[in-house]
Amino acid sequence: MAQLAFYFDGTRCTGCKTCVFACKDKNNLDVGMAYRRVWEYTGGTTEKGADGTCTTSCFSYYTSVSCNHCDKPICMANCPQGAISKDDETGLMAVDADSCIGCGTCANACPYAAPKVDPETVKAVRCDGCADLVAAGELPACVMACPARALKFGDAGAMAALGERGATAPLPDPAETEPNYFMTPTADARAAGSSEGFIGNPLEVA
Repeated sequence: MAQLAFYFDGTRCTGCKTCVFACKDKNNLDVGMAYRRVWEYTGGTTEKGADGTCTTSCFSYYTSVSCNHCDKPICMANCPQGAISKDDETGLMAVDADSCIGCGTCANACPYAAPKVDPETVKAVRCDGCADLVAAGELPACVMACPARALKFGDAGAMAALGERGATAPLPDPAETEPNYFMTPTADARAAGSSEGFIGNPLEVA
């Protein structure tokens, strides 16, 4: 099976969230619903020395995340209705609305908080990698919109050659789902390391 993947260059991202709004516009998403999100991760301390001067180790950086169309999609494995599928030709995830009962099991299972339950339709919804645009030979809306060119999309092997599988905080351990999300972290992200036990998106700024 072929597999498409996202690449994110954290050294270029400014946290502008243009990717988020391009996705919302393309999918006609209402307020409160987003398939792509921008997470801000901050840390460090500021301390005052005996001489009255202050030193700081504070840092802040952004991570743009959507569905990662994982090699081991935990959402699909946990769906009681078999409503989630992975395309054989692209590896992109999709939801069969006719089969979905809106139970939210997929949303609760995903450590990236990628699937959502639409409160109006009571059906699971998610990033599908802009499968319609990809089929037409174009890139996902988020990738095309990024003004800093921090996002790329293509064959997983090519994206993996650009960076490492996403593992820096606030991302969860990639071993759980083997996400097709590769990145070049900032120096601060490398220093922060992993975020063991991180669940959901409490640092979301989208």
